[in-house]
Amino acid sequence: QVQLVESGGGLVQAGGSLKLSCTASGRFFSTYAMGWFRQAPGLEREFVTAIPKNGARTFSADSVKGRFTISRDNAKNKVYLQMISLKPEDTAVYYCAARWRPYYSGSLSSTDIDYWGQGTQVTVSS
Repeated sequence: QVQLVESGGGLVQAGGSLKLSCTASGRFFSTYAMGWFRQAPGLEREFVTAIPKNGARTFSADSVKGRFTISRDNAKNKVYLQMISLKPEDTAVYYCAARWRPYYSGSLSSTDIDYWGQGTQVTVSS
């Protein structure tokens, strides 16, 4: 069982930056692939980015490539989402996600995820 807690959300102007953090409980964080999803009002939850357990070959959705970077610190049980050049369309609740099944690269769907955080709101004003 893994519990995930996100932090770092908030209100930022377009063009600004924000860094989200996700802290995982438990002893086996390093065995999980981690990811970030987001959900805007009235829309389905969508994949943003993911990182395998060894931190190699991250993968991101086209909409955030070059602007968002996922990283992890297995010693601290944390995964991060650095967001730059934010746009109003990035406004959403951002969810930290964990997957214990094998993952090497590529997009993920919500059904691929085993554990979710409670979400943190990111609002980008124009």
